[in-house]
Amino acid sequence: MCSVAEFDSSRNNGPVSQDLTRAEGHVNRARRTALTGHDGRTVWLTGLSGSGKSTLAFAVEDALVARGVAAYVLDGDNVRMGLNRDLGFSPDDRTENVRRIGEVCRLFQDAGLVVFSAFISPYRADREAVRAMHPDGTFIEVFVDTPLEVCEERDVKGLYSRARAGEIPDFSGISAPYETPISPDLRIDTGRPLQDCVDAVLDLLFPDGTYS
Repeated sequence: MCSVAEFDSSRNNGPVSQDLTRAEGHVNRARRTALTGHDGRTVWLTGLSGSGKSTLAFAVEDALVARGVAAYVLDGDNVRMGLNRDLGFSPDDRTENVRRIGEVCRLFQDAGLVVFSAFISPYRADREAVRAMHPDGTFIEVFVDTPLEVCEERDVKGLYSRARAGEIPDFSGISAPYETPISPDLRIDTGRPLQDCVDAVLDLLFPDGTYS
């Protein structure tokens, strides 16, 4: 497990001060679980742009909320328009982008929510660092393994054509690397019907068919 200092970006002026102490409240995980009826989880969806990460995350969120499960999606574009609007797409900025959202996911998970992160998150080391932030069993990596050619055919934002034209530098899968997960908890090809993909995530989250 990496320390906070090891995963800090140089943007943040080095390690966290040794004068800080994590505060602990009076409400523990057991009490939060009793309140919501289920444990918190982080479901980290990684894959190329256009692979279907957000579509899948929002569909699973909808299915869970309909069943009374507190769930929330953190979408890559949404976060970059707010919390991470100061970051670009250089390797260092991508690492910091993932670090920040990983910390947010950990807090959501600790609060008892099932939180979905829909980010390209192209580097294995960054994804593993986020896993290390979480208690054992609370982080699930889902590789949305949609082929590059399918992602380009979708190209709903016109990003791939612009990247191939040299208009967008550091574009994952084209002018920047995307490191596929070696052992994801779940691998999904969104070329399958969406409901099949949703069911696969639900089965992974709650293999016994219950929501606790």
